[in-house]
Amino acid sequence: MTVILCESEFSPYAELDAYQQGENAGRYGATAVFVGTMRDLNLGDEVAQMTLEHYPGMTERRLEQIVLEAQARWDLLDALVIHRVGAIKPGEAIVLVAVWTRHRGEAFAACRYIIEELKHTAPFWKKETIKDGERWVESNT
Repeated sequence: MTVILCESEFSPYAELDAYQQGENAGRYGATAVFVGTMRDLNLGDEVAQMTLEHYPGMTERRLEQIVLEAQARWDLLDALVIHRVGAIKPGEAIVLVAVWTRHRGEAFAACRYIIEELKHTAPFWKKETIKDGERWVESNT
């Protein structure tokens, strides 16, 4: 199980391809993947950039805890969570969640659980740059 926070742009599909060539290659029957991408519109305004702030150490621990919770509920062979922090432009990937299991039902359920828990409970704060300045996003999903 791997959790990574990164400040630079990443290619979710290249990361996924490289990761699944590891120790679990051939053991899994299902891979479920979620990729979240920065959009250029929010609350009716065009968004030029988003800055994603976090508490170093605390955020990673919460993400790891979410993955462990998923592992306790479903028979995960592996999981990968990569999440951006810092300045993000529209079209760039924000988050990759991937899970590997023996069967598709567990893969879908665990992947959805991880992304929903992440969106609701991980300590991230979003500041958007719009035409009229900057604003903090008050709530997530």
